[in-house]
Amino acid sequence: MRKVLGILLVGLMVLAVFGAGCITGETTTTGEGTGSSMGHGPPEGKGYGGRGPGSSTQEVTNVSSYPAQNLSQDEIEAILYMREEEKLARDVYLTLYNLTGLQIFDNIARSEQTHMDMVLGLIEKYNLTDPVAGMGVGEFNSTEMRDLYEKLVAQGSKSEVDALKVGALIEEIDIKDLDEWLERTDNEDVKVVFESLREGSENHLRAFTRILSNRYGVTYEPQVLSKDEYESIVG
Repeated sequence: MRKVLGILLVGLMVLAVFGAGCITGETTTTGEGTGSSMGHGPPEGKGYGGRGPGSSTQEVTNVSSYPAQNLSQDEIEAILYMREEEKLARDVYLTLYNLTGLQIFDNIARSEQTHMDMVLGLIEKYNLTDPVAGMGVGEFNSTEMRDLYEKLVAQGSKSEVDALKVGALIEEIDIKDLDEWLERTDNEDVKVVFESLREGSENHLRAFTRILSNRYGVTYEPQVLSKDEYESIVG
């Protein structure tokens, strides 16, 4: 997935160019809500690599209802990679919520925790080693993920619009990665989890782009997905 990580860095450069002069601090009456720009800490239990209190574990429990099958090397790599990538998304959103107070980041960070839990269910089922066990916000096993976290937060810290664009970019990357992993996955339980993660990423992409449009009058341009695929998701 190094190619996709490279695409993400290019996307960040594009966002940096087109994000200049974006609106900051504006609030309007929408269903998303916003708090003050500072002073918001991560929700309780969301700062570490394990399961967060209050997150849904129903999907994780359901993993055990599928038969255990031998994992290919690709499937092992996919599971461990997505565990860390979902943490990347969660940690960036927690940090941007802390900086902007935009409620959408808190809401979607909670969803990303559920995604992390779902992948953790696969890790535990197949006795794999959790790559992010015990790690706090912004801590990663992969230096690439750590560098991406820092770059994404730096870009998203520039304005509320930039923060929302970073969120949309992360979801594009998730969708792209999951599509590639699904092509290399045969195990039913892995496919079910990844398909659920992909559906969640589509929902998140729609949410970020909707707020950009409705609150700030900004039309998001896809950085990773093709225009046709993007339009098929956001409608």
